[in-house]
Amino acid sequence: MTVVLIAFIISIMTGDYSISDTHSEALKFLFSDVRYLKGIGPSKAKVLREYNLNSILDLFFYVPRKYLDHSKIAPISQLVEGETVTIIGEVTSYGFTYGRKRRYIVNIKDQTGHLELVWFSGYKYLDGLFEEGDVLSVTGKVGFYDGYQITHPEFEIISGSDDQPIHTQRIIPVYPETAILRKIKLHSRGLRRVIKQALDQLKNIHCETLPKELRQKFGLLGLGEAIAQVHFPDSPEAVERGHNRLAFEELFYLELLLAARHQKRVAQEPGISFPPPKRLGRKLLDNLNFELTGAQKKVLNEIYADMEKPHPMNRLLQGDVGCGKTVVALLTMLGAVEAGYQAALMAPTEVLAEQHGFSLAKMLDGFDINVVVFTGSVTGKKRQALLDKIASGEINIVIGTHTLIQAKVEFAKLGLIVVDEQHKFGVAQRGILKKKGLYPDTLVMTATPIPRTLAMTAYGDLDVSIINQMPPGRIPIKTSFVPIEKQDKMNEFIAEQVGAGRQVYIVYPLVEESEKIDLKAAKESYEAFKADIFPDMNLALLHGRMKGIEKNKVMVNFKAGKIDIIIATIVIEVGLDVPNANVMVIEHAERFGLSQLHQLRGRIGRGTHQSYCFLLSDSKPTKEAEARIATLCGTNDGFKIAEADMAIRGPGEIMGTRQHGLPELKVANLMDAEMLSLARQSAFEIISTDELLMKSDNRLLREVLINKYGKKIKYSKIA
Repeated sequence: MTVVLIAFIISIMTGDYSISDTHSEALKFLFSDVRYLKGIGPSKAKVLREYNLNSILDLFFYVPRKYLDHSKIAPISQLVEGETVTIIGEVTSYGFTYGRKRRYIVNIKDQTGHLELVWFSGYKYLDGLFEEGDVLSVTGKVGFYDGYQITHPEFEIISGSDDQPIHTQRIIPVYPETAILRKIKLHSRGLRRVIKQALDQLKNIHCETLPKELRQKFGLLGLGEAIAQVHFPDSPEAVERGHNRLAFEELFYLELLLAARHQKRVAQEPGISFPPPKRLGRKLLDNLNFELTGAQKKVLNEIYADMEKPHPMNRLLQGDVGCGKTVVALLTMLGAVEAGYQAALMAPTEVLAEQHGFSLAKMLDGFDINVVVFTGSVTGKKRQALLDKIASGEINIVIGTHTLIQAKVEFAKLGLIVVDEQHKFGVAQRGILKKKGLYPDTLVMTATPIPRTLAMTAYGDLDVSIINQMPPGRIPIKTSFVPIEKQDKMNEFIAEQVGAGRQVYIVYPLVEESEKIDLKAAKESYEAFKADIFPDMNLALLHGRMKGIEKNKVMVNFKAGKIDIIIATIVIEVGLDVPNANVMVIEHAERFGLSQLHQLRGRIGRGTHQSYCFLLSDSKPTKEAEARIATLCGTNDGFKIAEADMAIRGPGEIMGTRQHGLPELKVANLMDAEMLSLARQSAFEIISTDELLMKSDNRLLREVLINKYGKKIKYSKIA
């Protein structure tokens, strides 16, 4: 993306580019440093930058977290203890009183009665502020002590002023606050004052960042009005309209950025045109003991159509655990192999790489195709021999971990890259592997599904395919929370399942005891289970610190049925595929994220027997942990779980915006699929006909885009 932005800037310097003086003045004001606002200055601006509030426009997009309706004026005679009210009254007296506690008291009256305003602390700034006859607008909670009083009210002196109050007598914005913001007096009251001052300046400038046609098409408010209604609204309905305008703008410019990147890739990068793998693909399908689901066939058609195009495929394959992504990936790789190219599959762990090697070797039995697993555990002469074979083209499919991106790994003719569990890799790592071929096709896969619109934003450079159908015959996993007092009963059930020939996973978050975190650890628990709880069963330990050859031995023996119970860490989160394993126990379930719990549970439910997942906790889970556990117990649907996870954690954290180089959103909600789709469609339509936004109608967009993102997005993240 930065390449596109640089192209924008170069073309501005060398081409005929200008926007109107009105727009130029407006953008200069909106993107000016926030420190130049009255009441901010360099020291406060430094703090605001920590919250990504760099410009005046950033401050306008720092929207209130809630609103208080102080618009109704109550007469003093009708006050009720405990109610929050707004009152207009005249100052009759003021000053300090002394008793057990020093207090500052202001007495006010209206035509119906008298009221006392009381401050017990923080009153130094009040002395000398009031005069008899001042008219105050006061808001606060009514108390009663020898008469009605309001303690520490919000107030404004409104006599002699034509300005509309900003702290009382209206719908009042309340902003997100932190201790640091309060310390520099930019709590809600201070922010209201600063934002009101900026809005007053905005009134004298014709300020707009979206074309008139776009605003009319979607019924959006003008920018100035939208900002005013978000911060100082006339009504709750006005808040919503203003919020919608700002949210659409955020999504639109984000999608404009993504559209430019997508268009550049499609238009400029040459690629390999792969025909569908008729011979090898047909042979594999004939050898399989199952038929592909309709969703798998649909996704394969999308992939093959992409591979036939003369530019590189960049496609994201989403699918729940156990939906059959591996078979689709193999059929994709066969397309490259049949055309005379090599394919590389990169996995995040050696366990998963080994599992892929095992699965592919089994499915390709009888094929004249060389498949190798190349990880950090491969050393010495064997490593060099594999490097030579990969470089000569003797190896058709290479499966590995991060080792594949090492400088010494060279391919003879790399045509396709498959990245599994891609969210565990950075964009840069994917890019390094791509450079080992000449514009190879790329398929990235994830079993952590997110809604399609979010996927297209999180992975803006990728086209999206979804497998939303499970293979027939899959029995839903029964999931339940097990309190500590029922663990003995659970162990009896495990013994019954093993006695019936089934196998079991018991998962722990740590390998060894931690002095700081009082958690059971896999090693200690393994010894306890082996000696006391299941002494007559075959148990094994599996964790990430074991050597590759040791882990592989455990996996092979477990898959062969020689191990009844495997005690493991989250190293089994991805990779192990043992249909006979039908029980999963997750210790300290409150310590795991929702998507991780779902991934772990996905290791079972792959056979013909009913599967069971037990979630354990030694302590009372937090409300958030309770929500995660309840969600997992209530559904097996990965997409529903993803939506619940986003509701709990927020879409920004789910997507990992920093990893993808995407700017953080201040107003918009990425779960608003309708608005996101409209913004995306509008942005892509514009970029498809004017990639560099050189047309006169698009020059405002171009200038805003550069001002908004040109200096904020790191080159390594989006180039």
